Amino acid sequence: MAVYTKLTLADADRIARAHELGAARGVIGVPAGSVNSNYLVDTDAGRRFVRIYEEQGADGVAYEWALLDHLADAGLPVPRRVPGTAPGELQVAGKPTAVFELVGGDEICQAGVTPAHARAVGGFLARAHDAGARFERRRPSRFGRAQVRARLATVEALDRPELRAATAELRATLDALDRDEDPGLPCGVIHGDLFRDNVRWRAPTAIEAALDWESAADGPLVFDLAVAILAWCYGDALEPALVGAMRDGYEALRPLDARERAGLHHALLGAAARFTVTRITDYHLRDGADQVKKDWRRFLDRLHAVQAMGRA
Repeated sequence: MAVYTKLTLADADRIARAHELGAARGVIGVPAGSVNSNYLVDTDAGRRFVRIYEEQGADGVAYEWALLDHLADAGLPVPRRVPGTAPGELQVAGKPTAVFELVGGDEICQAGVTPAHARAVGGFLARAHDAGARFERRRPSRFGRAQVRARLATVEALDRPELRAATAELRATLDALDRDEDPGLPCGVIHGDLFRDNVRWRAPTAIEAALDWESAADGPLVFDLAVAILAWCYGDALEPALVGAMRDGYEALRPLDARERAGLHHALLGAAARFTVTRITDYHLRDGADQVKKDWRRFLDRLHAVQAMGRA
């Protein structure tokens, strides 16, 4: 979530009326996040969340909407879209839009994450993977290894002094990941971005909603678990109690097979490299963007921690 494309009150009014919400009365930008432009829009029917998709066309929007419906039907707590238009039908500046009901609950800070929270996230992820196995649509990730390499190449071409050492290290890491890839890992629909700011809680440790499925795609299921581990179980270092609790929560519903256990270290390296690169491109290189910044060096630290840990 961030603000890149301006949503005028006139455009917000057009969107509100198309979704039978009456007139738009006010627009508030949401600066958190990196990929899309997001707003709170006050309407005659109350406040709603409006997204402008910055990187996806109608096909990508249709996939997300269908996936959200599928997950909701499976009983998972996900955002509810306000019906009213077909995917891509209503656009702002040539970009598709969507309207969602507001999600309640609270976001927690890293210091507030307990083993019970980690266990709940692991359990949710296992449920999502189970439900995703019955989702019929398929699509490759926009953040696969090849796409991450392409992003890294754009950074290297800029030859920014503060990034030279990191980009060389990231290039070597991606090369090593390619050499050690296991093509036989179980795959399915993965969220790919289940960070703390994408989960809302109701007290004490029940998940109210898991947000931001617009980047969901097919991928190794263990990679999704690796992303969640790095997102939830790392303060100044990986915290074994949180990692263990998350794995316990996940495996209580979907035990990892032998290949996934062997591949978890590889997945952690891949997740750390992926988010180091995208935090450089989506935050560090967007100096003038209206967004909450996230430091790419925090994920490079994670990469170093996983490397130091070793496969065993």
